[in-house]
Amino acid sequence: MRLRKRPEAKFPEQNGRPLQRNLQRLHRARGALVARRQKPTPEVFLNIPYDKKFERLFLAYISGTIALGLNPRATLEITSSVRRLERILDLIRQCEYSVHDLSRVEIDRAAPQTPRFNMPFELGLSVALEKSAKHEKRGWFVCESRNYRLAKSLSDLNGTDPFIHNGTIEGVLRELANMFRRPGEQPTVQQMRLVYRKLRKNMPAVLHEAGSETPYSARVFRDLCVIAIDAAEQLVP
Repeated sequence: MRLRKRPEAKFPEQNGRPLQRNLQRLHRARGALVARRQKPTPEVFLNIPYDKKFERLFLAYISGTIALGLNPRATLEITSSVRRLERILDLIRQCEYSVHDLSRVEIDRAAPQTPRFNMPFELGLSVALEKSAKHEKRGWFVCESRNYRLAKSLSDLNGTDPFIHNGTIEGVLRELANMFRRPGEQPTVQQMRLVYRKLRKNMPAVLHEAGSETPYSARVFRDLCVIAIDAAEQLVP
């Protein structure tokens, strides 16, 4: 059942009616997430960097996957450090697909200066699970922001064509649409962008209610998915 289209609220400030309206919308929309997860919807594991510069692309991944009829999952859901590796494996195993963004291969400026290994490590876990799954269909995809860099940073994947998003919102949405074809009419990149815009407008309310300054937490991730589902119900056929 398609949700009734609601007027779009603006976010000129963190206090006052605009924020309150969006908090109320968030509370109403949480029921949509419950209803959606009761349906046999394919799940996709998002293996992406959690940093300030990546926030807009993080929202694009959420918006795009939900607009395409998928349920995004992420290690943000794992809030305990106990048996973390086993929990990551279980999470990947629950998903039919996984998307691995390897666009952050630079040395981290913060001391001690190191490259990031979580993303290629979790890609390796996904590949191993796909190879060992005898009767389960699993698909994994690699994303990059630059052409040809993957051949140098991870040469074991030579022969695998990465999806190049150029480090842009439009690029992420475009490449997600190239990866996944949902049953029926396919959403356009423009429609997916509308979901993204609504998600970004609502993010201050989500952060405010969670008492968080970053979108990279279990509660914020869940509520961002709720808002994206609500927006997709209205904006995507």
